[in-house]
Amino acid sequence: MSYFGKNIRKIRSLKSLSQQAFAELFELKRGTLGAYEEGRSEPKLETLIKIANYFSIPIDDLLTTELTVNNLLKFKGNLTVEQDLGEQEFFIKVPCITTLNQNDYIKYYNKYSYIQDLPFLSLPINPDKKFRAYTVQNLEMSKNELGMFPKDIAIGELIPPSVYSKLNNGTLVFVITDKSIILRRLFITNDTYVLRAEHKNVDDVELQSKEIKEMWRVRYVFYHRLPETNFNIEEKLFQLEKDFDRLKNER
Repeated sequence: MSYFGKNIRKIRSLKSLSQQAFAELFELKRGTLGAYEEGRSEPKLETLIKIANYFSIPIDDLLTTELTVNNLLKFKGNLTVEQDLGEQEFFIKVPCITTLNQNDYIKYYNKYSYIQDLPFLSLPINPDKKFRAYTVQNLEMSKNELGMFPKDIAIGELIPPSVYSKLNNGTLVFVITDKSIILRRLFITNDTYVLRAEHKNVDDVELQSKEIKEMWRVRYVFYHRLPETNFNIEEKLFQLEKDFDRLKNER
């Protein structure tokens, strides 16, 4: 098994290069590069030599080893982002599902070229995991003034189907089905996956595993506004006490 496709995809992310930019760098067609990255095709020897030499990576490593970001940063040459600045923090590109592209994502979620054209967030998170960002579009996961609101962004880690049944009840996920993307808490009963909202007026959604195209476990959330904190609650209580004392003094 060749790791060439995975490795060049990692190199592109590290250098923040689009498929088109990387392909042009080595006089390739974008579709050809996509085939390499998806494992549908292997490069010609001359292409392999060009890429290995350009980034000063041994050909054997490029083909037979799944390189980590730390491995790649140790190689010299054009792969180095900046030199003599100490240890560099690596930001990965996370494709983002938005209100405008949600319907297309449901159709093309497994098309690599489509995913590469999505808007993305650049985040300092584990580069060896696969993440997706989802823009919240409703109030289903809100409760009073707490929870998640439209325009908040949930960052999910891809969960393999073999792990679905091992997730703890109450895990926050977003699930891709044939018709929709659902952000809820997951509860598993026998072979049924129950997706439950925080909002009390929203009905549960029940799914079978075969109905789930993808499942992403929410690891991070970016709020469109500052979430309620204990400090804010204490501040409100303090203000109420002051108002109460003022009313007493006015009698």
